Amino acid sequence: MTVEKHINVKGSSTVSWKDAIVQTIAEASKTINYLSNVKVLNQTAKIQEGKITEYFVDIELTFYIDHSNL
Repeated sequence: MTVEKHINVKGSSTVSWKDAIVQTIAEASKTINYLSNVKVLNQTAKIQEGKITEYFVDIELTFYIDHSNL
C-alpha cells in the first residue's frame, strides 16, 4: 500500500520565484525522504524603491511514507 503525506513549506530567494521554489525543495529534501510532488500555493514579493528585493513562495510538498522502518 502506498501512503502519501502533504506538508506546507515556506521559502524565499533574492533571485526569483523559481529559485525560491528550487531552494526550498533542496532544503526540505535534506530531512524529508521520498519527495514526489510540489504544488505552488502562493507567490509574493517584497518591494523596496520600486524593485523586487525578495521573492517568497508557499508550496505543498508530497512525500511517500516509508513503511520499511516499522
